[in-house]
Amino acid sequence: MRIYACPGNEAQARTLAAVLGAMHGELDWHRFPDGETRVRIGTPPRDEAALFCTLADPDPLLLPLLLTAAALREQGAARVGLVAPYLAYMRQDRSFHPGEAVSARHFGALLGAHFDWLVTVDPHLHRIARLADVFPRPHQVLHAAPLLTAWIRGHVPRPFLVGPDAESAQWVSAVAAELDAPWTHLVKRRLGDREVQVTLKDAAASRDLKPVLVDDIISSGHTLAEAARALRAGGYGAPACVAVHGIFAPGCREVLREAGIAELAVTDSVPQPESAIPLAALLASGIQGLRRKVSS
Repeated sequence: MRIYACPGNEAQARTLAAVLGAMHGELDWHRFPDGETRVRIGTPPRDEAALFCTLADPDPLLLPLLLTAAALREQGAARVGLVAPYLAYMRQDRSFHPGEAVSARHFGALLGAHFDWLVTVDPHLHRIARLADVFPRPHQVLHAAPLLTAWIRGHVPRPFLVGPDAESAQWVSAVAAELDAPWTHLVKRRLGDREVQVTLKDAAASRDLKPVLVDDIISSGHTLAEAARALRAGGYGAPACVAVHGIFAPGCREVLREAGIAELAVTDSVPQPESAIPLAALLASGIQGLRRKVSS
């Protein structure tokens, strides 16, 4: 198997290839002035190719991604897989207002039409029970909770884990169980894309413990910022924050800093300065397990 990196993913793809003992393939995307992209496969694939592409900011990536999958098949790949540590378009999992497209279902079907398998980490699934409900091909959903646990264990001696909303409870509870630490989640009311109200549900732990906000995605930062303010209002100190995916939309870091969140750690599912938790070993194990399953 050769692993090909979409632009911006080269370092992660090379690390993954080294962990897997796989070969690295050369891939080039050239963006023309009119916005079109030329795709060129520099290294012909063997029987199987894996395309490494984290799907943050997915719209400019999608068409070149699909063209690359087609080009790999034209160059001889019998199977083409997608390694997408961050999988976009899972949030819109139902039609909230008349006429809205259910993006998760359509995006999953589109990827399934072009890729033979998919490996991803903690997709943003809430009203969808399983990724199989939107992606019809073989896949492996990996969970970063053990890696978040290891980071907290090494950096926060006496943690009190806090989810910024009810949706985060699945990650917070898993991490708290491993650490044998108290945890709670806050109550969130969303008022808009960048406006939320967050309240402290209960006083579940001693004020002497260090609060650690745990979430799956940091995007605009407003939910985490309001959570930090709610903790401070409840008598807790400045929290640390650990999350799976660090999107960091424009202005996010300033929002978090103004709320008193200075200690941040995310995985490298989206390469960021705060990416302190590498995923290469987790991804490698997922790919190996999926390939065994597919070949059996």
